[in-house]
Amino acid sequence: MGGSVRSVKRNSSAESFVSDLSAVTPERSGLTELPFFNPWGQVCPLMDLSPTANLDRQARLLKHLSTPGVELVLCGEAPGYQGCKVTGMAFTSERLLLEGAIPGFSMLSARISRRELPYSEPSATIVWGTLKALGLEHKTVLWNAFSFHPHKPGEPLSNRTPTNAELRFGGTFLERLLSDVLPKGTQLVAVGGKAAQTLRELGFTIPEDHAVRHPSMGGANQFREQMAALFGRAAARIGDPGPDPWIN
Repeated sequence: MGGSVRSVKRNSSAESFVSDLSAVTPERSGLTELPFFNPWGQVCPLMDLSPTANLDRQARLLKHLSTPGVELVLCGEAPGYQGCKVTGMAFTSERLLLEGAIPGFSMLSARISRRELPYSEPSATIVWGTLKALGLEHKTVLWNAFSFHPHKPGEPLSNRTPTNAELRFGGTFLERLLSDVLPKGTQLVAVGGKAAQTLRELGFTIPEDHAVRHPSMGGANQFREQMAALFGRAAARIGDPGPDPWIN
């Protein structure tokens, strides 16, 4: 895996969680209405360079979930084809892994996608930059209400809104993540209005101040301000990283 993941302290709950996650298929889940991609159980021939890319993503996710001292889960709605589909981690792009910008992960020594330039999700850069500015980068797990990448039929490199059935299914993994894998009392913060609505409909308690603006579509500053207000630091201290030379 190009040295991307350092040694992982054994976490049997996380290992079981990742194993069960990787075993999900449309047939086993009963979610056969529309297609989705399981980053930890499948390899994408259009995007992945390695024939064992799914195993690399499993190891990467296990490392992320085994971070000691986790206090916070930032939860979006669903993975996108430019981020989690490739890396196996929500709000995390190949570019950030190549730069060694993700806590607990050494710099990738080789590319993991077939794309000429690595995907750079602006949202991923903003989320991790904000967490670092707030001192939360070693205390946060990133996740999605629907764990898998929902895409349009015949278009694996596309995104679509997850169905209600998919969200209900994803909710079982989120509930297990909070109850069995992460420390008791871990806070749950919804990223984006859709994620907040979904999580509330699934029965999760999301106070108003724990529903923050998604950083995409002009929401970066509000996301930073709300996160700073929630975790007690002045928003002015969280600088704008400026234009991203990798955006393409």
